[in-house]
Amino acid sequence: MRPRLAVFDVDGTLSDSQHHIHAAMGQSFTGQGLSAPDLGAVRQIVGLSLPLALAQLAPEASAAQIDALVQGYKQSYFIARSHEPAPLFPGAAETLRRLAMREGVVLGVATGKSRRGIDALLAQFGLGDLFVTVQVADDHPSKPHPAMLQAALAEAGVAAGDAVMIGDTSFDIEMARAAGVTGFGVRWGYHSPEVLAKAGATQLVEDFPALEAALGALWGLG
Repeated sequence: MRPRLAVFDVDGTLSDSQHHIHAAMGQSFTGQGLSAPDLGAVRQIVGLSLPLALAQLAPEASAAQIDALVQGYKQSYFIARSHEPAPLFPGAAETLRRLAMREGVVLGVATGKSRRGIDALLAQFGLGDLFVTVQVADDHPSKPHPAMLQAALAEAGVAAGDAVMIGDTSFDIEMARAAGVTGFGVRWGYHSPEVLAKAGATQLVEDFPALEAALGALWGLG
């Protein structure tokens, strides 16, 4: 059986980190004398690499201000995460473990988080050994550029036609399309189902059991 690869976004797909992200954004912005963005605005940029996300939230900021916002955000988020890690969505860990045990299925991550951030999250929940490839914003252009998925496919040794990208934002789905990979959207994340469908999601799943069933049906898994 040729291998099949399921690549997961993290924030908004596996981890409900919106309140951590929003709080860290607020502290970073006020630290620079700027008005803090509201939660709705923050939800729309989750998944982008940090400099690009901050540039969208503060379009009139200078390059120096964006750099300062990036550093402020990283510091604030690290402190928040240290006190109370962002939770996983219900069923996430159990589904990942079941998928990792399926013959012919391997798992990956493609996230706008930093290497330090994703390593800490995976260690917190004991998930690090489930993934054969972990692609992060430190090493690639921001989503929706396909570089993360292209690297994941190469590292896993899986053809694009045998992979699925699972995410909650249009950036995830657009990245999948650009890499020639099937894109599944999740309904519990930060972009609406309508936005995901418009971006080209081939399926929209309601919860993790539905996701597992959809992957099984696509790949003919028993």
